Amino acid sequence: MLDNVTINQLRSFVAVCDQGSFSGAARQLGRAQSAISHAIKALESAFDVELFDRNTRKAQLTAAGRSLLPDARAVISRTEEMKSRAGSIARAGAPQLSVAVDVYFPRAHLIDGLRTLQAEFPTAAINLRITTMQGGERLVLEKVCALAITVENVPEVNPDAIERHWLCDAQMVTLCAPSHPLASIPKPVPQDELSRHVQIVVTDNQPEAEKTQQGVAGKRLWLVNDLGAKRDLLKAGLGWGHLPRHLVGEDLAKGELVELERRAWHLGPLTFVISQRRGHDLSPCESRLVELLGKPQCIPKEARPHPVSGKGAKT
Repeated sequence: MLDNVTINQLRSFVAVCDQGSFSGAARQLGRAQSAISHAIKALESAFDVELFDRNTRKAQLTAAGRSLLPDARAVISRTEEMKSRAGSIARAGAPQLSVAVDVYFPRAHLIDGLRTLQAEFPTAAINLRITTMQGGERLVLEKVCALAITVENVPEVNPDAIERHWLCDAQMVTLCAPSHPLASIPKPVPQDELSRHVQIVVTDNQPEAEKTQQGVAGKRLWLVNDLGAKRDLLKAGLGWGHLPRHLVGEDLAKGELVELERRAWHLGPLTFVISQRRGHDLSPCESRLVELLGKPQCIPKEARPHPVSGKGAKT
């Protein structure tokens, strides 16, 4: 009877568990509730066990259901991996490159990599999306992009479906305008003093996205979803915040921003990773871009991290 088990039945089983009800599973999968019920009954018949306790109002797993749930999730994950791999094998024609790049990634480094890639793959079609936080991995999950350059400290959208690989680092600095009160405080500035002032923080523009608060010390936060807007607000003296050094090198040289030395608060480099669907085999064009962007000698000198330990923060 196990030969009659289908992937749709397993999806229905997992959806009921995740949503806590048959109706919720129907909404998630876009199917009729009767179809979900039929799939669960067929699965129970194939396994010759009851997966849910029918004596409770909420979908409550039996002992057998709890035992089989991890297996169901694993089968679904491997099936998606196989589909992704088959799609990679079937890909043909002109090279296609679809990549989501986090807004914090060094733009000059990205452009240099794309310039070299264009010379080596002149017929390649490029689909480039600039994203923040979890936005890139969401595009990978939705198969809009094959790759995403993501900040390591941003929570993973779906670890079962996406894998990450280290790419490169960029140094972060703490800044404010020369007119800001923090600029006149003797250095180094203690964290409790920073917390008394408005901190400007970049956040995701996905309303349901999981947020990260690493590197946030301010009790009064101004949230923006654009890195350029954050830089402008800092230069206007409206708050303090962290930015990649490669982005503000000219502002620091002109005196439009000043770097704040922190006391007893380590801010490590911003680590970037490549996110891709599990089972996705990189094309030659994709592999070459990853190679180009991961070369440390290509990153502007001021963007390279100091040899220190500790995790960075997306703030």
